[in-house]
Amino acid sequence: MSPMNPAGPARGVLVTGASRGIGRAVAHAFAARGDRVAVHYGSDAAQAEATLAALPGEGHIVVGGDLADPDAAERIAATAENALGGVDVLVNNAAVATSAANAHPVAEVSYEDWQRVWRRMVDVNLLGAANLGYCVARHLIARGAPGRIVHVGSRGAFRGEPDHPAYGASKAALHALGQSLAVALAPHGIAVTSVAPGFTATDRVADRLTGPSGRALREQSPFGRVGTPEEVAAAVLYLASPEATWASGTVLDLNGASHLRL
Repeated sequence: MSPMNPAGPARGVLVTGASRGIGRAVAHAFAARGDRVAVHYGSDAAQAEATLAALPGEGHIVVGGDLADPDAAERIAATAENALGGVDVLVNNAAVATSAANAHPVAEVSYEDWQRVWRRMVDVNLLGAANLGYCVARHLIARGAPGRIVHVGSRGAFRGEPDHPAYGASKAALHALGQSLAVALAPHGIAVTSVAPGFTATDRVADRLTGPSGRALREQSPFGRVGTPEEVAAAVLYLASPEATWASGTVLDLNGASHLRL
């Protein structure tokens, strides 16, 4: 069992898509706090094991599964619940992200490709998060325990994603799901929030930060840079804290003033 720490008792935390990038930073932030972390991955087991090996503390596990599969989501939740002695915090971070390979501007792609990308993004980014949230919430309710669910959404939900409309729509729906769950689960002591990061410097998008494209991305923010995974992780850590209970229903912008919404 992990020791107590000044931030409060150790908790069980399930972080999806934690094999790299934002998910890896989130997993590390919780582990550094003294929590037990389930590192979820969709396909890259080696990177998930690397995340696990770098986590401070003990009691952590790796759990794999395709969140597009409802049975896999149920299994992932049950595995983490049993291995961690209960999942107190769920961070829904896993997503099919924007890339050249899955771009689908309406004027340029075939109807077949349009359908394929939409189905995959909705299945993972929205339905996978919804199914996992349901399973974790039901475990919390059965235990009579308070809990936290944090969704990692996107600035694109508000700004629009013309080359990746399914991504923007799925993230907007994820934010809306979080607000609906915030109302539904408050009577059970479960707070639900979302973060909406702007462009974030991860290894997956490192090539986009070089040359003119990188300069254009940095110029989107008056700070002259893009975000870091650690900045997103710090916000998630706060929203998952007992002190943030009253923030339930919040969608927190993390984009360096690159996009302001009314």
